[in-house]
Amino acid sequence: MTRMSVWRWVASHPVLRDIALTCVVVAGGVAGELSGMRGQTDGALTTRDFVALAVVVVAVSTRRLRPALNLVGTAVAALAMVLVTGVLQPMLVVTLGVLTYTTTAATGRRSGVLLAAPIAVGLYVVDTFVDTSSPWSPRSFAVLAGIAAAAAAGDAVRSRRAYVAEVEERARRAEHTREEEAARRVAEERVRIARDLHDVVAHHIAVINVQAGAASHVLVRHPDQARRALTHIRDACGTVLSELASIVGVLRENNDHDREPVRGLAALTTMIDSLAATGLTVERRQAGEARDLPAVVDLAAYRILQEALTNAHKYGTGTACVTITYTDDSLILDVVNPIAVERAPVTSGYGILGMTERAATAGGTLDATARPDGRFAVHAELPAPTQKATT
Repeated sequence: MTRMSVWRWVASHPVLRDIALTCVVVAGGVAGELSGMRGQTDGALTTRDFVALAVVVVAVSTRRLRPALNLVGTAVAALAMVLVTGVLQPMLVVTLGVLTYTTTAATGRRSGVLLAAPIAVGLYVVDTFVDTSSPWSPRSFAVLAGIAAAAAAGDAVRSRRAYVAEVEERARRAEHTREEEAARRVAEERVRIARDLHDVVAHHIAVINVQAGAASHVLVRHPDQARRALTHIRDACGTVLSELASIVGVLRENNDHDREPVRGLAALTTMIDSLAATGLTVERRQAGEARDLPAVVDLAAYRILQEALTNAHKYGTGTACVTITYTDDSLILDVVNPIAVERAPVTSGYGILGMTERAATAGGTLDATARPDGRFAVHAELPAPTQKATT
């Protein structure tokens, strides 16, 4: 067993430490009495010595249970012994030092000083006028200094323990905070992946579904139309596979760069053409002069329009109007489409939620409502301040 393991074992058994300390104090006191301590003792164990030993055994072995009570009781016993026998027992002085240290370390500086100060002064006064008969006795000053040193040592240990406990608590809180932050990032990443997959898959699957239905109806009588529908299906499949590969590739990378598939309003014409092939007629309007947008705004705008037009195709009558407005401070998107009578308007779901999250990611807002006139409207405002040229 190594020295460190022995120390840990001893530290985990405080009762055994108290018993060992009791044995040390008793052995030291008995040895001092028998040796005569340079004429300060009579060199033999008397009744008062056995009484003092009994007080030492009880006080030191139970010092952790009620330290303040043990300190006061031992001080009373030491003062009574001085008054009765005229001798201050050295082993009781040592015991008072041990108990002062224990009380100060356990209860704090204020309590320790309030108990130790009157005890030290009382012992000094009684020993001075009863035993040594001199206010300048070195032994009386030694008793006073010994108790003061014990109180200071106990306070230092208490402060050290409090500091270590505070450091450990801070480390625990920091670890807990890191775990919460990691869990939050995992949750956000899951939402982002789900949103990306929905944006990529939903639009193209809608196109494939419509083209597949059209191909099945015209396959026999109009093979040229069926061929065009199958071509659109092939193109849509290629696009969705390409974007899925892009997302999977980003997820496999360790860096955080280029986490989104490269899309923007520059690809809006291609998207509208693919929807036109499915039978959705899109009227496109623009207000203000087009300009380069921040990447996050450009991507959010594209995904919002993609989802809004896909919903217009699924739940509308085959027409939609897209208005893109460039202002000095923002980009405003409006998508309006009639709602098919036989289809209930959709004002919630993953699509609406995804568009709202896209807008929030770019620092903007989005509102999707079914109007009383039978139209469904998506309105988004994304911050996109104009970059002022520097002179």
